[in-house]
Amino acid sequence: MCPKVMVVDDEPDTIDLVRLILESEGIVVVGANSGSECLDTIDVEKPDAVLLDIMMPDMNGWETFHKIKEKNPDLLVAMLTVKSQEFDKMLGLHVLKADDYITKPFSRKELIKCTKELLSFDLH
Repeated sequence: MCPKVMVVDDEPDTIDLVRLILESEGIVVVGANSGSECLDTIDVEKPDAVLLDIMMPDMNGWETFHKIKEKNPDLLVAMLTVKSQEFDKMLGLHVLKADDYITKPFSRKELIKCTKELLSFDLH
């Protein structure tokens, strides 16, 4: 069975790009265009991990992260964002305890490496 990743981003082009890259590696990608859509479908889709944008209009990624973890504390969540300031990265990794932090623009190699590392934690 292939691992499944949910990509949450308000930019459909970002979801399409991540899908194109990760599906070429045998990873199933499910998209959600907002934090609320993610929360509505996460229990149905049952992803192995979530790649979560921070800057979204209806519910930002920080709030979405908290709500995901309330219901699914063991679900792996990596932030996937343009917010590249060291403060934001430290907040995501050390305060919120996100499993990884990927900044846009990302390279194909970086996205694959980070996603496979994230999924390997779930396999053990």
